[in-house]
Amino acid sequence: MPAGVMVPARNMPSMISGNGNIGGFGTISGLSLGQPNNNMMEGQLHPFEMTQNTSESEIARMRDEEFDSALKSGSENHEGVSGEDDQDPRPNKKKRYHRHTQHQIQQMEAFFKECPHPDDKQRKELGRVLGLEPLQVKFWFQNKRTQMKTQHERQENSQLRAENEKLRADNMRYREALSTASCPNCGGPTAVGQMSFDEHHLRLENARLREEIDRISAIAAKYVGKPVVSYPLLSSPMTPRPLDFGSQTGFGEMYGTGELLRSINAPAEADKPMIIELAVAAMEELVRLAQMGEPLWMTSLDGSTTVFNEEEYIRTFPRGIGPKPTGFKCEASKETCVLIMNHISLVEILMDVQQWSTVFSAIVSKASTLDVLSTGIAGNYNGALQVMTAEFQVPSPLVPTRESYYVRYCKHHAEGTWAVVDVSLDNIRPNPAMRCRRRPSGCLIQEMPNGYSKVTWIEHVEVEDRGVHNLYKQLVSSGHAFGAKRWIATLDRQCERLASLMATNIPTGDAGVITNQDGRKSMLKLAERMVISFCAGVGASTAHTWTTLSGTGADDVRVMTRKSVDDPGRPPGIVLSAATSFWLPVSPKRVFDFLRDENSRNEWDILSNGGVVQEMAHIANGRDTGNCVSLLRVNSANSSQTNMLILQESCTDPTASFVIYAPVDIVAMNVVLNGGDPDYVALLPSGFAILPDGSSGSSGSGVADAGGSSGGSLLTVAFQILVDSVPTAKLSLGSVATVNNLIACTVERIKASLTCENA
Repeated sequence: MPAGVMVPARNMPSMISGNGNIGGFGTISGLSLGQPNNNMMEGQLHPFEMTQNTSESEIARMRDEEFDSALKSGSENHEGVSGEDDQDPRPNKKKRYHRHTQHQIQQMEAFFKECPHPDDKQRKELGRVLGLEPLQVKFWFQNKRTQMKTQHERQENSQLRAENEKLRADNMRYREALSTASCPNCGGPTAVGQMSFDEHHLRLENARLREEIDRISAIAAKYVGKPVVSYPLLSSPMTPRPLDFGSQTGFGEMYGTGELLRSINAPAEADKPMIIELAVAAMEELVRLAQMGEPLWMTSLDGSTTVFNEEEYIRTFPRGIGPKPTGFKCEASKETCVLIMNHISLVEILMDVQQWSTVFSAIVSKASTLDVLSTGIAGNYNGALQVMTAEFQVPSPLVPTRESYYVRYCKHHAEGTWAVVDVSLDNIRPNPAMRCRRRPSGCLIQEMPNGYSKVTWIEHVEVEDRGVHNLYKQLVSSGHAFGAKRWIATLDRQCERLASLMATNIPTGDAGVITNQDGRKSMLKLAERMVISFCAGVGASTAHTWTTLSGTGADDVRVMTRKSVDDPGRPPGIVLSAATSFWLPVSPKRVFDFLRDENSRNEWDILSNGGVVQEMAHIANGRDTGNCVSLLRVNSANSSQTNMLILQESCTDPTASFVIYAPVDIVAMNVVLNGGDPDYVALLPSGFAILPDGSSGSSGSGVADAGGSSGGSLLTVAFQILVDSVPTAKLSLGSVATVNNLIACTVERIKASLTCENA
């Protein structure tokens, strides 16, 4: 992978898709398995082609003339002036104009939407593609930003003017009411001190509302970057209001909602000022938490971990969101890492619920944006405020999910430094069923050279973790299951994955390496959908399209079912999913290497039926050799059986490892390898999630451990099987028994192979 690969923001949507479809299985013995921009302006300014003897004052004057001409025509611009023109003594010589081509305008408009502040390298590349000088591109973007700022200010001024007019009309109405008021007893004119109770109340209410608007606007102008004028605060916030989604129902929803989170609606108008103040205070706390050291963050005796001093936190931040609820315990952690992604792209991932849920699909089982209080300053997320719900998971059915209702706030602090903070809203809308509160948590992002970013991640929650299985109690209680290290390790791995997608200098000497750029993108997108589908069915979340079956298997095996109809990403019919977790006295790295190696696959893979597994093609997507997307072929020992292809992604980081695979149709994969649309390839993913067991020897890193004595592993095995290709068919107990037997046999084979090797 090239050092310093820069991932521009405009390229993110191609990889970070929100497609959560689950999709196909090939045919194999023993089981019946189904086959698997509108332009903002028509014309824009065309920058000058400068000669070497053009002075700075002349450049400034010409830029002012450019902007004036843009405001008048919106499409005309000065053409380059030659050196002879500079020496022309005629002061009234008419300047020449020309228009950009429609293609140039469309391309620069599209680029502006994704990146309004291109750097020198991006300007040169854009100029090369469009046949423009970099200086022309630079001036076009400067003019465009000025025009957008002017339009934004006009809109704000219009809103403020309407607000003032309404207040003025209210005052006139109150004055008329006072001038015509009469005594209810005698009918004569009334003095000011004798006005009716309703009129007196209206005057007080009007004055209070003025103060409320001024106060909130001042807070927003100070912290958010602009006055908040979109909040309709002209009605009394003291009036009880029902919780109502209004037009925001399901805004930004990605995965659906469970019963608890479904009961949480968008915030009432009366709550929004308090949410803003809470978000501002949380931002200040997050920045201080990220910058503080001892005695708040204490280093462990071995120097490997950072321990949170809860007593010092209470002394330093006495207010916050209230005291810790009874029965809850505190989990707080901090991690810092340098990532191969620019800071703007990172902010966009965190502030887009679809991209965020996709990047962290192994941690976020579902997420939705209930309301957007502020979209931020035009062109970026500075000052953006979103009210959200999310459910966080561990890839095992034995660990309950954690649900949270919170506000997310993004702020640009200094040049190249951003912060994104979450804080729970339980104190505004208490919910006794909520078992997880997010104190100020999030990350501080600092720009670094060559497109890198330094990220400091803070994870601080209070949780009631009843229901965690004994196998996972040590991992969860240590904070490694949901802590900052897991978040930032997952983000680091995903940044490497995206950087490999953007790489162009791919070595061609290695056999099986896919060098076709379109084919790489399509195959990685297909693998990404496969991973999302696997993670959506392996955890304890019940908010997806699965239905949990009771009494269908062993106590430690969870069996679910769903019907697939008219979904191009899944084969039609009835799908069964079975998952179980167990402990192995082997290091996570050893388990990961064993499961991802095609040479040892026939030791555990019953569906390969003893055939030889051969890697046909692969895409490396990370520093670790285990981070790879592979296309495998199973050469069956039975010559009458059609050979089968398997798409597999293996990925590992210091906190978790995955080996996920799905049989795929040969014809469909040929289309994908040629750059075709991967969304129509039917997939039913199965695989493994490998976590350290939380002991001192394994909690440090699942990758670094080389031996079996340094700690054990928690292995989750999950299968998705198409048991009937007719969606309306009834589920038979025989199908459930077959899937249970499949998972039990696989577990026994893995235990036997790894235990023998470790002995």
